Amino acid sequence: MEILNDRTDKLELAYPCSWSYKLIGHEKEAIQKAIREVILEREHNVAHSNVSKTGKYTSMNLDLLVHNEEDRNFIFQALKDHQNIRMVL
Repeated sequence: MEILNDRTDKLELAYPCSWSYKLIGHEKEAIQKAIREVILEREHNVAHSNVSKTGKYTSMNLDLLVHNEEDRNFIFQALKDHQNIRMVL
């Protein structure tokens, strides 16, 4: 098996910084509910991104300020674990 990218460098970010998550789920309203439950009252922007060819999935972009790596990873994991979210990119 050929390794295409053998880099092990850690992503270097200057915090706080703006970060974007792409969220995929079955319904726009359910994704928005998940966002509210995870980030609570934090300032953020949400924009509809796409609907799958079959209409089964919808995606939305979530943009917000993350304070550090732990904050960024916590939000990612909390969204990923939410029952209304199928995938987080």
